[in-house]
Amino acid sequence: MTFSELASVEQTDAALAGQGYLADRPLALAVHLALVLGQPLLLEGEAGVGKTEVARALAGATGARLIRLQCHEGIDLHHAVYDWDYPRQLLALRAAEGGVDEGELFSRRFLLRRPLLDALESEAPVVLLIDEIDRADDEFEAFLLEFLSDFAVTIPELGTVTARQRPVVVLTSNRTRELHDALKRRCLYHWIDYPAPDRERAIVQERVTGVPEAIARRVVAAVGRLREHGDLYKLPGVGETLVWAQALIALGDEGDLDATLGAALKVHEDVVRVRERKVLEGV
Repeated sequence: MTFSELASVEQTDAALAGQGYLADRPLALAVHLALVLGQPLLLEGEAGVGKTEVARALAGATGARLIRLQCHEGIDLHHAVYDWDYPRQLLALRAAEGGVDEGELFSRRFLLRRPLLDALESEAPVVLLIDEIDRADDEFEAFLLEFLSDFAVTIPELGTVTARQRPVVVLTSNRTRELHDALKRRCLYHWIDYPAPDRERAIVQERVTGVPEAIARRVVAAVGRLREHGDLYKLPGVGETLVWAQALIALGDEGDLDATLGAALKVHEDVVRVRERKVLEGV
């Protein structure tokens, strides 16, 4: 299946579901519009709601290459676009005993392609995942404005490289900081919230092989109870729900929500608070 074959929202939804990703209609609509309009898709939401998995599922459904750029503080062009293979350049200089042309040192043979350049030059269809863009600095976000507008980058020693075919771009943000309006204007936008209980239960049954109905219902109810307590430092995402279900299955009859609380909560103070207040009592 190719991107162009996803001719309707329903087909896009079914393609994602075929990869085990159960999207609601608004998300399937956003993904479909990104494909039809050729615009980047910015997905925001709390950590663990499945933003990254959208790109993985889309790549899997269409057979496209998934190229992932994981953003972090201090990321720059050398991490994201290209760099030069300095050790090989030095070896070339020594091998030629100084007789090598300096221009030859900055040729393609010494170029290291990073994710963005790799996506531009790919012969195959690409889903480009720019993950956690909110962790990058303002300077890198400003560079992305040009990249997402022209789908081209300039390498001073080689010239401008333009996309052979435009990649499908998915950006994710946990909203640890506000993104600039200029970046948002270049994207379609969708907020992914925690799934409703029925859909989260369906996700557990889809992703956890052989999970009993009783465990799926119990885990989803427990996660919902935790999310209702807004004073927790870190609320559990769908990934934690899946791990919690797997933990209970692994323990069998000895499975206990309180004893396996570390599958869902990752902050000591949260675990203590939940146990002291008996949040999970009766689940």
